[in-house]
Formats: sequence, C-alpha cells, structure tokens
Amino acid sequence: MKRRDTVLVVDDVPGTLGLLNEALEASGYTVLLAQSAAFALSIVERVTPDIVLIDALMPGMDGFELCRVMKRNATLGGVPIIFMTGLTETEHVVRGFEAGGVDYVTKPVRPDEVIARIGVHLVNARRTRSAQLALDAAGRFLIGTTPEGLVLWSTPQAAALLRDTLPPGASETGCAWGTERTIPASDLVPGKCVASLAGALRTLEFQFVGQFGPDEILLRVVEAGLASGEAVLRQRLGLTVREAEVLLWISRGKSNRDISEILGLRPSTVTKHLEQIYVKLGVENRSSAATIAVRTVSAT
Repeated sequence: MKRRDTVLVVDDVPGTLGLLNEALEASGYTVLLAQSAAFALSIVERVTPDIVLIDALMPGMDGFELCRVMKRNATLGGVPIIFMTGLTETEHVVRGFEAGGVDYVTKPVRPDEVIARIGVHLVNARRTRSAQLALDAAGRFLIGTTPEGLVLWSTPQAAALLRDTLPPGASETGCAWGTERTIPASDLVPGKCVASLAGALRTLEFQFVGQFGPDEILLRVVEAGLASGEAVLRQRLGLTVREAEVLLWISRGKSNRDISEILGLRPSTVTKHLEQIYVKLGVENRSSAATIAVRTVSAT
C-alpha cells in the first residue's frame, strides 16, 4: 500500500481547518490539525509531518515564530513550511521566507491552489532527502549552509565533527565556523577553503563544493593538518572512525582476529566493518582495500 503523506495544518480559525481538512483528506493526505502554535509543537514531538501549513497571524506565538522554532529542530529541518496569510505586503512575505518558509498562499485559501503547491514542495523535499541520504550512506563530510555560515543540513559524519569541534554550548545548527562571516562571491571557487573553525582538539576547514541558488552552498568539512593514517583514510575515503581504524590495520597486514583484539571488537563486528569498507571503496577483497589504503596514506 502506498504511504500517505502527512500534512500538519496550523490555524486558529476552525473554518479554515475544516475546509483544508476536507480537501486534503479527499486528495489522499493524512491530516493533522492544530489551533495553536503550542498544540502544533506538541504534535511534532510525536509525529514528523511531511509538510506544514501555518497561519501567519495567530494569538500568542505567531506563525513566523512557530516556523523558526520548528526549523531549530533537526528532525523538522527538511520539512517544507507554507504560510497562509492575508498579508501580501512585501515585508510580511519576506518575514515568512526569513523564518524558513518555502512558500505562501493568501487568505481566504483556495484548496486547489494549496494542494497544487503542496504537491510541488513534497516532490522537491523528497528529491532533497534522497540526495542527502545518498551522501549519508557514502559517509561524506558535507554540509549545506547559507553564505553566512548558518547550517541548513549536514551528513552525520560532518555533524559529528562539528559537535566535537564547536565550543561547549554552541549549536551545530548555528554558524558552522563559530562567528558569522559572509563568504564573498569571489571565494566560491571549487576546492577553495572559504572558512575555518579552530577547536580544542582540531581545526576544521570548509572547502567550497558547489552552490544551490543564492542561499545554499555545499561545503566539504576537512580536518586541517591531518597527521594520523586513520584520519587521512577517514577524510579521503569517506569512512567512519571505526572503518578507518579497521582499514588501517588491514593495510598493515593484520588479520580480523588481530584487529578485534587491538580495537576491542568482536571478530564478527570487524567483518561487518570490512564489508562496508568494500562497498565504499568499490572493491571485492581485503588485498584491494589494503592497496587503496596504502596509496591514500602515502599520498599525504
């Protein structure tokens, strides 16, 4: 059975909720309704919707602030948010986009228009998630940021590096290099280091990879001055810490049992890491993997 996309609708007007609930249900969506920002936040603690419709003006916390709060939640970072508003002045439209919204529709809402826009943004969100999942699976140290350094998304490997490097209390969804600094357009050259972050244990460099529109750039996170073979393999081959450790010992001629004793792992766990290494390196045996490891470390 095909999965039904879930739409969260937030509006303090019961009539609008009823109208959209009926139209969206008839179009095959699962609908969640909230009459306040507080109730909407309680819903997303339990369920992650595929898309959110928010009324811009509500008593208490308005839609703009609700959007900002949602976007600070890593689970909701990639969920598209569409504003519903009777405000068409430029300043209000800009406020919606600055808060993290992807689109807006004017009130009174027209269900056909809302459904059409939802369809477009769901397709775009799925494509983005697919691309990010592919990057995650490949073990890449990549982040997407604004030109000012605000982290929009990151692969798990890059997020772990940021967590380990940022000072205590800093948010990994804040500025990637600690202090806001806009990257000039002249620095957006593939491979160029555009910013750096000095931590207690390491210094990270952010290398420009590409750009998606005016507000999102793709950066590779690299440890500056890599010294250990494990760190080189991790960064250059996109391996996890454990995979890099296993591969390093493989390149030194150690057996799985030797490696399990050295690293304090079960032999079966070493085997599983080795299977993932083969997939990531595109090889079929330990000899080929060891050759790549030796060449990679020697090239530094």
